[in-house]
Amino acid sequence: MQIHVLASGSTGNAIFVEMENTKLLVDAGISTRRIKQSLAKLGTNIEDLDGVLITHEHRDHVSGLTTLLKKYHLPAYARPDTWQSMYCRHVLPDECCLTLVDSLDIGKVKIEPFGISHDAADPVGFRLYAGSTKVGIATDLGFVTPTVKEALAFSDVLVLESNHDVDMLKNGSYPWPLKKRIMSNRGHLANTDAGWTLARLNRKQHTDVFLAHMSQENNRPELAEKTVADIITQEGCKVNQDITLHLTYPEQISGICKHQ
Repeated sequence: MQIHVLASGSTGNAIFVEMENTKLLVDAGISTRRIKQSLAKLGTNIEDLDGVLITHEHRDHVSGLTTLLKKYHLPAYARPDTWQSMYCRHVLPDECCLTLVDSLDIGKVKIEPFGISHDAADPVGFRLYAGSTKVGIATDLGFVTPTVKEALAFSDVLVLESNHDVDMLKNGSYPWPLKKRIMSNRGHLANTDAGWTLARLNRKQHTDVFLAHMSQENNRPELAEKTVADIITQEGCKVNQDITLHLTYPEQISGICKHQ
């Protein structure tokens, strides 16, 4: 199994997951050229992707989708309302735009989307299963509902939003309506939210966690890591023993490879 966050943040998001020789892309919010180059660095051809999973229709998650589908004719899965709300849907090949159902098998991977709270048409996170291995992905969510908590429980690997430091956001340059949106329950998770989510989550003996979708204006990777680490340590988790934290960046690949 390998999971690589190709890009993460408001400028673009894309995650590559390979489980049991099934290769998936979660979101395509960066250019197709960059996706192709990033995958090549990982020893994977873009043509070998088995599917593209879309969390929601915001441009930082779908901006590369037009070229990706037109050029490579990959199957892409999204909720019906997501397709309907997507700015580029009218130019996408119809045969590539598939409906994301509640349970989907691609290769040996079982995919189960789950609803999240965000200001989009019908946004989802994903839990992916292959054998006894589970990967959970939840970015762009205003708060963690019981449904999300249950969906992420007992994951081997998590990609979890840690978007902003509340003080940096409140004291930053964003206009108040935008600050209000980000802090709302349909906005984005703060570092403290991510920390308490992990501290209270039912977990396996060890979990790798990518802190994702960090704001370049209202966060710092090291601050996110420290905030989350302080909270989970306070609640009795041992960093690097119970939970290993991994940072993600807008212009840099972050990833791990694990034996299944």
